[in-house]
Amino acid sequence: MATTPTVRRLLLSNELKRLREQAGIDPDKAARHLGCRTSKISRIELAQSSIQAGDVKLLSELYGAETDHAEVLLDLARGQNQRGRWAGYRAVYPDWFRLFVDLERDAAALKSVEVEVIPGLLQTENYIQALFENGGADDNLENRVLARKERQSIFTRNDRPQLSFILSESCVRRNIGGPAVMREQLLHLVEIARLRNVQIQVLPFEARTYAGQVAYRFTLVNVPASGVSSPLDFVYVESHDDARYLDAHDAVSSYGALWGRLQAAALGPVESREFLAEAAEQMG
Repeated sequence: MATTPTVRRLLLSNELKRLREQAGIDPDKAARHLGCRTSKISRIELAQSSIQAGDVKLLSELYGAETDHAEVLLDLARGQNQRGRWAGYRAVYPDWFRLFVDLERDAAALKSVEVEVIPGLLQTENYIQALFENGGADDNLENRVLARKERQSIFTRNDRPQLSFILSESCVRRNIGGPAVMREQLLHLVEIARLRNVQIQVLPFEARTYAGQVAYRFTLVNVPASGVSSPLDFVYVESHDDARYLDAHDAVSSYGALWGRLQAAALGPVESREFLAEAAEQMG
C-alpha cells in the first residue's frame, strides 16, 4: 500500500472501531482481551497511539474479522511508523500541518476554499519566495520552496486526485511580489485549470452570497478506503499558528453544504479561466 504512515494509522483506527461496534463489543471487553486499560482502546480508535501487529491480530479475532480482512489490517499496522519523514526540508512543516500533508498525499479528492492568498498547491516558485520574503528574512526559504514544490507533485503523479479550488477575488487582486510575479502566477492558474483533474473557480466581489460565507478558508479531504477499511473524510481549518481537523459527520456535512453554496455563487470553470487571464493582462 502506498499510504503514508499517518494515514495508515487513521485507516486502521477507523476500521478497528467499525469492526468493534459491528460485533457489538464494548471497549471494556476489548481492553480485557488485550490485557490493557480501556483508555488504550480509546487512544487506538482515535489514532492517538500506534498499535502493535500482535494486538491487531488479537482484536481481529475477537471482532470476528475474516482472514483476508485481518491481513489487510495487519499490513496497515506494519506501516504505521517511519522515522525521519520530517527531516531535511520537510522540517519546515509545523507539527500541526504535518497531518494535512499526509492526508493531502493520500487523498482521492480535495476541495479547497481560499480567501486571501493563492493556495500552496497552486503557487509558483516566485510567488512562494515573495510570500515569505515579504515577512522578513527567512533562513528556511529554500526549504520552504522545496517542501511546497514536493506537495505540487500531486499534479503529475499517476493516481491524480480530483482537485477543486474556489478562490475569492481577493486572492487574485492581492499583489504579492509585484506585477510581474502576479502576472506569472495568474497565468499559471490558467494553465493548471486546464488539467482534467483540476477545477478552479473564482468567487468575484459582486457574487450574490452571504458575506459570512466568504470569510472561511477550509479544505475538504477525502481519502479512499484501503483494502477493506473505510474511507476517511476530514475538514481542515487553518488559523495563523494552528489547525483543526474535523471528522464528525455533522461537521463534514456542514462544510460540504457551505462548499456547495460557494461553488454555486462562483464563476464557472471556463469563465474563471477568462477572469484570471484578464486579471493577468491587467498586471501589465
